[in-house]
Parts: sequence; structure tokens; C-alpha cells
Amino acid sequence: MSTLGPLLAGLCDDAALFPPGNAPLDLALPAHAAHRVADHAELVGTFVFPAPRIPELVEALGQRPLGGELTLSLTVPGGPAAVVPAMESLRGLDGVAVAALEIAVPADETPTGLLVALDVLAAEYPGVALFVEIPRDERRTEILQGLVGSRYAAKFRTGGVVAEAYPDEQELAEAVATVVRTKVPFKATAGLHHAVRNTDPQTGFEQHGFLNVLAAVDAALDGADTPDLAAVLADRDGDRLAARLGSLTPARITEVRNSFHSFGTCSIAEPLVDLVEVGLAPSTMSPITEGSLA
Repeated sequence: MSTLGPLLAGLCDDAALFPPGNAPLDLALPAHAAHRVADHAELVGTFVFPAPRIPELVEALGQRPLGGELTLSLTVPGGPAAVVPAMESLRGLDGVAVAALEIAVPADETPTGLLVALDVLAAEYPGVALFVEIPRDERRTEILQGLVGSRYAAKFRTGGVVAEAYPDEQELAEAVATVVRTKVPFKATAGLHHAVRNTDPQTGFEQHGFLNVLAAVDAALDGADTPDLAAVLADRDGDRLAARLGSLTPARITEVRNSFHSFGTCSIAEPLVDLVEVGLAPSTMSPITEGSLA
């Protein structure tokens, strides 16, 4: 089996169920299982699953067991109050483990109330990583400050199905600078369809690249300011980004990945194809067509 190395290990959380892919559950589950034993298995992290659809998961696994472990990152759009009911509904489901909770912040939740609720959840689920989806409103700064020195991590939205869902380079650079400086780990979700900054030919949306984000974290660790980080995020030269990341020392790779945990992607194929193209994945690692492994 080919190795991708620690820079890319577990970088892509499998969010096949989410837009714009919207894969049917009965296809997404076996495809994920196949990804986990393919040559590119090292690239694949958890299976991202929305808490409101847990009854579907229970039914699907009852009809067609996977025959192996399913490790979930559970998204909880209902906020902290919805976590315990969701976790209880998974209790006793054979072969399913929750490695992480990605918790949204309801519009009426205060930063103080959020942190109190997180402390309760951390005590209840000590082995589960807790990610807070950071809102893009006036609470953002206070919530990020509240995560400093805690066991909680941040989750940033980097895109979506409308142009307004994409933060520009300045906004994302400020977020990266903040979490790297304060040592708050983070993950990203939505919009990182490709390795390198690009303009989507179908929608015209300006999309961030996941290699750009990795490179921006590296630059932030060196103390780069926000304008410099924005320039890294805007870089469309895949070869240059790959050369930078390919030259990182093992110690620096550990630092980068301790900061940037992973990103959710509705496609495993697209990141893999891009990584082969820029030389960060072996050329012998055959690109795949989504769903062909199921």
C-alpha cells in the first residue's frame, strides 16, 4: 500500500452525505468502507454524519451491516443541547464509534453559556473531540477567546452552496492567524473541493484550496501577519505550494497538523486527483471515481 505520509494522514474527513455531493446513505456507507482499505486509505479520516439523520443510520446498518468499524464525526446543528439525545440514540449500535462532535452555536446562545455547556459535555464524553463551529457574527472573537487553553477546537466554514458562504482571503487569514497564535486546533468544512485556490467553472465561486490552508498554517507558525497569510491563501500556483509543503521537516509537519486537524469533503476523489497532479501523492495511486469502490 502506498504511503502519503504524516502531512496528509487523515486530512480528508468523508462528508459524502453533504452538499454538493449529497450521496445517498446506502451508497456512501459502503464507499467509505472501501476508501478505508484502498491505497489512499491513509488520506481518509472520519465519516461525517449529521445528528438529525441518526435514525436513518440505525436502519441502514440494521439492513446492511458494514462488517467493520464505522468512526463518526457527528455534526450537531441543534447546538450543545442536542448532543446528549444524539449520543444516546447511538448507544449500543454495534461497530459505530463517535470520535468527534462538531457542534453548531445556536443564534440565541451566548459565548458564556456555550462554554458552560461544553464543559458539561466534555465531562460526559471524555474521549470525544469537541469542535465548535465558529459563527461569523459578533460572537466570533469572544468564542475563539473562550477556546484558548481548553480542550475544545474550532471548526471554520470555508464555503457552501452560495457565494456568501465563502470567507474571503482576509477573513480566513485572520481566523488562521488567531488559532495558530493561540494554539487552538481547528478543522474546516465546505468549499475546499480542490488542493489549490481556484474559481469554480460552474458557479464562478472563488474557492480556497486545502494546500493553501496547510501552507498558511506553516506561515502563521513563522509569525506571518494577516496580509501575508491572505497572499498564501490566494496563491494559485500548485507546484509552488507543493514544493513548500514537501520541504517541511517532520517536526514542522507535526506542528502544522496539530493545528489544522482535517477538513470535511463530499468527495475523496477530487483531493486525491489533485494531490497526484502536484506530486504530493504517488503517481501509482490511481485516481478514483466517486462511488466506484462501493
